[in-house]
Amino acid sequence: MAKIRITKAYKFDMAHALPGHDGLCSNIHGHSYELLVTLIGEPVTESASPKLGMVIDFKDLKRIIKGLITDALDHSLVLRNDTPPELLKLMQQQYERIVVVEYQPTSENLIIDFATRIQAALPAHVKLHHLKLWETVTSYTEWYAEDN
Repeated sequence: MAKIRITKAYKFDMAHALPGHDGLCSNIHGHSYELLVTLIGEPVTESASPKLGMVIDFKDLKRIIKGLITDALDHSLVLRNDTPPELLKLMQQQYERIVVVEYQPTSENLIIDFATRIQAALPAHVKLHHLKLWETVTSYTEWYAEDN
């Protein structure tokens, strides 16, 4: 059977700060992200399956990505876990969507985190092939399974 790649795009808006950065990105700022998720697998061949001919139902992929990434990050502020506690507490009192991560929230580190989460959530018959995360209209980061 032939291997097929399928891709679905997701959009979300997120703010972050990169403490210690030597430029403007050390300040809180936001981006309109676009995440492209590409899976690889063989289409279902069981004639009685409601997924006949599909690698994975796009609806099922959407449920996975929404649950792991877009619902959690859309319109959120992502901060590192070493943000001063008094500042973090103040932000959490004033705003609902503060996400604390253990890494510098660059697009490079975000995409590694996304790949780990997605791989763990996929059904066994499909694999994550690659991710592309657009941070701006001219800048993106890529992650490929074959490189990892």
